[in-house]
Amino acid sequence: MKITILQGAFLPVPAIQGGAIEKAWEALGQAFAVAGHNVTHISKRHSEFPDSEYIGAVHHLRVRGFKSVQNPYLLKLKEFLYVLKVRSILPPADILVTHTFWAPLLLPQKKYGKIFVHVGRYPKGQLKFYSKASRFQVPTSAIARAVENEVPKRSDDICILPYPLSWNIDYNYEYSKRPKTILYLGRIHAEKGILALVNAFKNIPLADRKGWKLLIRGPWRAEQGGGGENYLSKINNAIQDCGSQIEIQEPTFSSVELKNELEKARLFVYPSLAEKGETFGLAVLEAMSCGCVPLVSSLECFQDLIVENENGYIFDHRSKDLVRSLSLTLLKSMQGTNQNMVFSSRCLKKAKEFELDRLALQYIGDFTNLLSKKDS
Repeated sequence: MKITILQGAFLPVPAIQGGAIEKAWEALGQAFAVAGHNVTHISKRHSEFPDSEYIGAVHHLRVRGFKSVQNPYLLKLKEFLYVLKVRSILPPADILVTHTFWAPLLLPQKKYGKIFVHVGRYPKGQLKFYSKASRFQVPTSAIARAVENEVPKRSDDICILPYPLSWNIDYNYEYSKRPKTILYLGRIHAEKGILALVNAFKNIPLADRKGWKLLIRGPWRAEQGGGGENYLSKINNAIQDCGSQIEIQEPTFSSVELKNELEKARLFVYPSLAEKGETFGLAVLEAMSCGCVPLVSSLECFQDLIVENENGYIFDHRSKDLVRSLSLTLLKSMQGTNQNMVFSSRCLKKAKEFELDRLALQYIGDFTNLLSKKDS
């Protein structure tokens, strides 16, 4: 079949500037092509890439996009202009995968293929206008419920298909030999709870955190989705008296480097506070696939991955004393040496469900089902 993947206006593909959605669909596109399908991948132009090229068997086309902005109205306007440009290069297809706001409104099915809307964020009222969409694909059951609440008459058009891993599972990890590292990988932004994490680690008595290190790595610049210089300064001020026990590093978008970091950590902490901002937790899944034991907030989206006291730890991010709640759970995870070895093994088993080849077949199966249905 002919499949077009249309990414948004603000990040390039390959995902050299990050983006869980871009990263996931880049991998899926390659898997679809390996399976024998004709795949065109459209994304934002970038100086490092030509406007047209083949990567593997995937045809990449790129058009001028925009830098992300905080103003939501300007953001939508920029993406509107981007989708108008894209229309001039879109090929005819059977399936059009997109997470852009405007594509389901502006692009006709008959020309560009059945519209497979990837709902990678909590919906904000727009889905009821997507009458052209054939499918609402969501990464977790939490987002599925949010979509069904918005378009209750279209529950049959909702499917849960998660993001894939960028690598296959390797079981040759010796958990007990890893350094006592607690790792956070992700955007350094207030909604991710980074300052609370720092303060929670500092609240643990020195004797209990002896030998442990907290490593925070990710984009902090506003144009990369971070909290900007002001937020980074707050964190740097908070860690001044911690010596080498807390370290902040510049981001990497290399899968090889990310995997290397995860293979060296015992615990992976993702203390997000974003009630309507987290939809899956790809970073958490990647950590689990490397045998890291996760500690996450009690956001609903993480429930598809983590069961408390079975393969990870969950703290109450809605607690009136957020720092204390996180600190107590963090201490519990640091002291659970034998338990964590069991959790690590269970994490690997759970992550196996998300390997690329297995999930790509599920996506292709759903595309085939859509094409077999007559248009209403």
